[in-house]
Amino acid sequence: MTLKMKLEICANSYQSAKNAQEAGAHRIELCQELSVGGITPSYGLLKQVVENLDIQVFVLIRPRSGNFVYSDAEFDIMKHDIQLCKGLGCDGIVSGILNNNKTIDRDRTQELIELSKPLPFTFHRAFDEVVNPLEAFLQLIDLGVERVLTSGQQTTAELGLELLKDLNIMSSGRIIILAGSGITSDNALKFKQIGLNEIHASASSLLEENNSLFSMPLTYSNPQKIKAILNAI
Repeated sequence: MTLKMKLEICANSYQSAKNAQEAGAHRIELCQELSVGGITPSYGLLKQVVENLDIQVFVLIRPRSGNFVYSDAEFDIMKHDIQLCKGLGCDGIVSGILNNNKTIDRDRTQELIELSKPLPFTFHRAFDEVVNPLEAFLQLIDLGVERVLTSGQQTTAELGLELLKDLNIMSSGRIIILAGSGITSDNALKFKQIGLNEIHASASSLLEENNSLFSMPLTYSNPQKIKAILNAI
């Protein structure tokens, strides 16, 4: 029997999280600064979302933009943030660490997984940078990762469909593949058709530009786009 497909929304603000809940999304990955791929949200944002919304909240633990190789100080920050999330009552952790040679840093990732327990752990799109995705995938299964967020190592998940399909066959139900990057109501069904049960989207729209000298374009998760994806699957 085919499971009902779940939609996770990458929410970059309280309003985006609220929109995701009201539109019927199953879960959010809460972060900030989507323009750089997302970083760990602030304490204030975490607290506001957990205390005022009912949607399941997974939290991105990424101390900065750039690569996924971290110093000892940055690793300590990540561990403190995981403890903070657990204390606030978050529902899951999204993180991951690589070595300089673009293999999975097994020891540090394992430490984050153990620290996150009993919360489920998602290994994020650092996976899309690993040199040997099939080997890395088996390592994540061995480490006890619950799911991996991936575009199939392509710029969009639609372009990565072939690898996503192969990984899903390899998984044999041992790990959840969460397809993400460029997923819309137009292509969402393609991921269900290859046997995936979860997809990840920002469903973003641009807010009106402001005239601040320092601002990047502001986006929010659009409830109409979220509902359109849900209707498609």
